Amino acid sequence: MKTISLEELKDKTLGKVGTPKRDEYEYELKVELLSDQIKTLRKEQNLTQEQLGKLVGVQRAQISKLENNTSNVTIGTIMKVFNALKATVNFRVEKRESQIA
Repeated sequence: MKTISLEELKDKTLGKVGTPKRDEYEYELKVELLSDQIKTLRKEQNLTQEQLGKLVGVQRAQISKLENNTSNVTIGTIMKVFNALKATVNFRVEKRESQIA
């Protein structure tokens, strides 16, 4: 039985990095990780969704949607949520090389 790495499996089933299907998968995975982290931090601090919403200035439903990854949310809102949870978020922006035709 031949084994393959996770990267090889993703390349085979989703396409190489940079293809639309693979990029969408990677984006959704990152958003899901943020959602999970928000929920974990909120629970560690014994806050309800309503309490966190009041700290951030949004309705409880918005926190629920954010934690369940069912809503488009702005980076500003994400930053406010992490700030209310006394957590730091670091974003890394990388410039891809572009070819001039």
